[in-house]
Amino acid sequence: MFDQMKKLMELKKQADMLKKELEKLVIDYNEVRGIKIKLNGAQIFQTIELEDSWLDPAQKARFQTELIKAVNMAIRKSQKEAAAQMQKMPGLNIPGLS
Repeated sequence: MFDQMKKLMELKKQADMLKKELEKLVIDYNEVRGIKIKLNGAQIFQTIELEDSWLDPAQKARFQTELIKAVNMAIRKSQKEAAAQMQKMPGLNIPGLS
């Protein structure tokens, strides 16, 4: 049993290291005309830029900021729901690993 706990702790350590590496990774996406998106490998949006033609220039900065906030909150909610579903699965409810 101690060996299994040791393996689980090692897996958690590796998962934490992977998460940190993913947070450093930057992905630029600009394949949709007029929209540029920058996010990291952990799916956290850094910037969303829209061409001026998409909306009123006076509201552009505020809209982009609120859009990033909304997208990141939606992703976070999705991740929490996925974690909650995983905890309901038999054998995956391991304290300290969520």
